This record gives sequence, structure tokens and C-alpha cells, in this order.
Amino acid sequence: MSSNLSKVRTSIQLGALTCIVFLLLFILDNRFRVLPDVIHNALPAHSPGLVITDITLATCSSLNLLSSCKLDAQKWHRIEKDLYLNKGWLNHAYIHIERKKESELVEMDRVILDVKVGRLDPVTSEKNQGGERWESRTGGIWLKRTSKRHASDSVKAITAVDVLFGADAVEARPGWEILDQPILLSNPGDNQEARLTVRRGPHVPTERPTVRVNKDGKFKIMQVADLHLSTGLGVCRDAEPAGHNGGKCDADVRTLEFLGSVLDSEKPDLVVLSGDQVNGETAPDAQSAVFKFAEMFIKRSIPFATIFGNHDDEGSLSRPALMQLTQSLPWSLSLPGPSSVEGVGNYYVEVISRRKSTSHSALTLYFLDTHGYSPDERQFRGYDWIKKSQIDWFKSTAQNLKNSPAHQGYHHIRMNMAFIHIPLPEYRNQDDIVQGSGTFAEPPTAPGFNSGFKQALVEENVLAVSCGHDHVNDYCALSKDPKPDLWMCYAGGSGFGGYGGYSHVIKGGYHRRVRLFEFDMDDASIKTWKRLEYGERDKRIDEMTIAQGGNVVAP
Repeated sequence: MSSNLSKVRTSIQLGALTCIVFLLLFILDNRFRVLPDVIHNALPAHSPGLVITDITLATCSSLNLLSSCKLDAQKWHRIEKDLYLNKGWLNHAYIHIERKKESELVEMDRVILDVKVGRLDPVTSEKNQGGERWESRTGGIWLKRTSKRHASDSVKAITAVDVLFGADAVEARPGWEILDQPILLSNPGDNQEARLTVRRGPHVPTERPTVRVNKDGKFKIMQVADLHLSTGLGVCRDAEPAGHNGGKCDADVRTLEFLGSVLDSEKPDLVVLSGDQVNGETAPDAQSAVFKFAEMFIKRSIPFATIFGNHDDEGSLSRPALMQLTQSLPWSLSLPGPSSVEGVGNYYVEVISRRKSTSHSALTLYFLDTHGYSPDERQFRGYDWIKKSQIDWFKSTAQNLKNSPAHQGYHHIRMNMAFIHIPLPEYRNQDDIVQGSGTFAEPPTAPGFNSGFKQALVEENVLAVSCGHDHVNDYCALSKDPKPDLWMCYAGGSGFGGYGGYSHVIKGGYHRRVRLFEFDMDDASIKTWKRLEYGERDKRIDEMTIAQGGNVVAP
């Protein structure tokens, strides 16, 4: 008995000694940096990445051959965004940063703890600055720097810098903060405001969220089609009613106010953005446009999934770059998909059953890239089509999932749905479809070539497919087959940066809208309806049941 007590006492003493030694090392490392980098960087107070030691603005002019927008690359890293968005007739300007690893800092280096932009020294223009010393840089940039030992370990230390554009620019990345005032440029003209945004502390990795059926057995999806967001406030097209708000209309502001109001009233479990989130032609900085819609979902903790339309990559970012950016954000479910499959954004999302003790799938959502414009305008004018590699991927994926434990273990009726941007050719066959609800206002601009994807959807028991692209169409329709096989829906355009109008077809013109789908796993049913930006804002428009008992039902 005494032997056991002795062992316990020894273990406690060793544990206490270990804690004391670790605490002493931690204190010594904070003061004198005694630990190797591998251990030092792993401690909670330290950042293993880079810290910013200086920021400057370099300007150049086409008239001055001696001016340069590229500083010494050995010292400075240039943020590759022209602050004039390449629209300055003669002027260009770029932010440069000096950055170092914590282990490379020397005694003369000064770590940036804060950044502000303004015409006056923050000591004289802002309260609570005390005796702080701010250093001035071109463009109204003010830096608070320190050479104190281990300043790089401070949670205030700036570790990354970026530039966003527009008076409505927002940050969507965790740990980042956008500055209130725009950079002060000479001859800014009509260019969008360039704003510094900074990160404090290390990069915060994000995890892909899990989506799950609610306790009541329901799962609600809000489909947002054709946001057409710009860099900056945007210009409204075909806004209805014309005199709303005294005729003043900033496209992105009105679009996002509408989106936010529906998010708050409907409280969807998932948002699907079905293409043309970015209006490429008016988005010289696509990142700023992406952050505007993403921030809406991130601050509400709502998972979102994206696919691309024909306009998204017409701005500053390619499809792969857009996907990489979107995928990196909190609450994003977006994936690029297999590199062996044509397109960017061919993937699926599993909606897990309500039982938290299991990972069985109750609902599978498929997302496919419908590309952009026809690769063969002579033979098939208009838009591109879903390729054979995508159809093969879809069919093999559906079959593999069907035989997987996640699907086999779900003992109720499973359901499947798909989202695309450009409609299938079958949407266009008005004589061969039965319209369930909504308006057929414009001829569907579907591909001229039919690659057979509709048949693949039917064969794999997909109950509905929904698209965007044709803004003023918002109907759901079935083929006139003896047995109903697949609902084909439009969401209707949501963004004021894209076209609307069609007042010659739609009385009072087109009002922006979104579509919702509610899945009830208890009776394996799907309901769908729309919500309007103007008019009957609080009403479910054209509500209908499109599936019951896991089967498509006719209207």
C-alpha cells in the first residue's frame, strides 16, 4: 500500500516539475528566444508565418520613363493589383510590403502593429492615441511600428496585407480587417476606391462544413441565380419599379439588401449560387465581388455552394482562381472537382441524416459546370454544353454512392437533385413540356448540341434540376412523357447588375427573385416556391409540390 502511495507521490512531483520547467522555458523564450524555431513557432503565442515590417506605395506614369511601379524585389513584395484597376490613362500605383519570417528579424527591424489611412497623423485626428508615434507613407498610409523584442509574437502584429476595391468592399476572411478610409491617390478619377485590408496573427484555416437534415426532418435550400455583382456599387439594369427610392439605384447594394432580407426570413440550411455571381465585365477586381456575397453567408453561419456561369471568369480571375478563392472561405462547400473531368466545379454534396450518431446520406446534391460559350459557333451557335467526361463522372459517382455504406445505411427514401447554370436543351422544347408554375418569358438560351445529360439525370433517379442564366424565366416544367421523370426549374435572376425588363411580356416588368426548395425526409417530398424583391415580398410565390414519396409528381 505504501509502495503505491509512493509511486503516486513521485508521479505528481514529476508532473509538477515538468510544468514548472515548461513555464520557465516559455518565459525565457518570450524574453530571450532560447528555443529552436521548430518548438518556438509551435507555442501558442507565436506565429510561424511572416510578419510585415513595412508598407509603401509605388506610383508610375506612362509620361515619365524614369518612374517605376516595381521596387527592389529582394526587399519588397508587390501586391499585384493596380490601384487604378488598369483604368488610369497614364497613372499606375501598387502597394509593396516588406515581410520577413520571425526567425529572420534583426534588431533594427520594426514590426507593424497597426495601419491607418488618412490625411492627418492619427495622433492629432483620432482619440485615445496618447503618445503613440505614427510613420507616414505615400497615399495617406500611416504605420505604427515597434522594434520591441518579440513584437512579432503580439496578436496585434500585421502578418498579411491585401487590397480590395469599392465603397462597399467587405472582408470575408477570418482574422482580416478592411480599413475605413480608401488609399489617397492622385488623380483618382472615376476609379473604384482602393482599400487596404490587413490580417493580424497567423492564417486561420477553414474546415468544410457538414450539412445535415434538421430535427424536424426538413432541409431547405435557397437557390440564388445571376447575382451579377461588380467591383464597387454597380449600375442597375432594368430596375423595377423605375421610380423606386426616388430613382436612385446602386445595383449591388439593392441586390444584397434583398438577399439579406430573404436569408433572415427563410433561414435556409444551404445556399446554392448557380452561376454568374460575378459580372465579369464590371468586375476588374473579382475578389471584391466574391467577398460581398460570401460575407452574407459567413456572418450568418450558412453553408454555401457555388458553380460558375458564363460571366464569372470574364473579370480579373479565371475559373480555377475563383474556385480556389471561394473554396478557401468559411462555410464554403465549393470544390473544383476532378481534374480529369472537363470544367471547374463538378462535385457533389451529401446532406447527412438527422441522427447525429450516423453519417448516412439522406440527400445528394450534384453540381456541374456548364462552361461558357459554344466551342463550335458554326455548327452549334450560342452556349457550351455538358461534356461526355462530365456525364461519365456523374453516372459513375452516382453508382458508387448508391453502393456506398453512407447510402446503403440510410433506411428511408433517399432523394437526389442537381444544379447547373445554363439550361438543358429540353428546357427549350415548349411544345414538349408541361409548365407547373412560373413564367416562360424569354426563349431559353440552351446549347445547340444536346449531349444527353437529361437522360443521365433520369437514369440516376435525380428528381429535379434547377438552373439560372435566362433571368426572366422562373418556371418549373416536366416533359410530356406518360410518366413524369424530371422537374426542370429556373430560379429567376436575383441581381440588379444583370438584365431584367421584359415589360412587354411581364406586366409591370420583372422583379428580382430567388427560389427555395424544401425537402421533407419524413414523406420524401419536395416543395418549391419563390420570394420577390418587390411587391409581395413576404409571400411564397407559386408554391408547389414537385415530389412525393421519393417520386416526381405532376402539377
